[in-house]
Amino acid sequence: MAKHIALITYLVREYAEAITWFQNGLGFKLFDDTEMGGGKRWVVVGPDTSSGARFLLAKAASHEQSTFIDKAAGGRVAFFLHTDDFQNEQKSMLKAGVKFLETPRHEPYGTVAVFEDLYGNHWDLLQPKT
Repeated sequence: MAKHIALITYLVREYAEAITWFQNGLGFKLFDDTEMGGGKRWVVVGPDTSSGARFLLAKAASHEQSTFIDKAAGGRVAFFLHTDDFQNEQKSMLKAGVKFLETPRHEPYGTVAVFEDLYGNHWDLLQPKT
């Protein structure tokens, strides 16, 4: 039986700001944006590929939920964006205003640099070694 992780919930303040950031900052595609009623929407974004997980953007529905928007992994790197062209990907992200927290470094597993998303969560941009 084949299994894969399809969606990961990603808490947002507002749908529009998150959609814009993912599209402009990371070059993600908007796969679905369906009204669900009661202010909820089914919003799915991700890289324009047929493999890998995508994000289900979920607007925080309470004060308690909103306190977790910028704490996806408690201050650690929460998400790992793989690329096969680190230099051009980083250049495009920098041009879009994405904030990198370090210069690229070479690790045994590949070339990597940490960046922040629109809420301050940490991500790795990573070109794995082949």
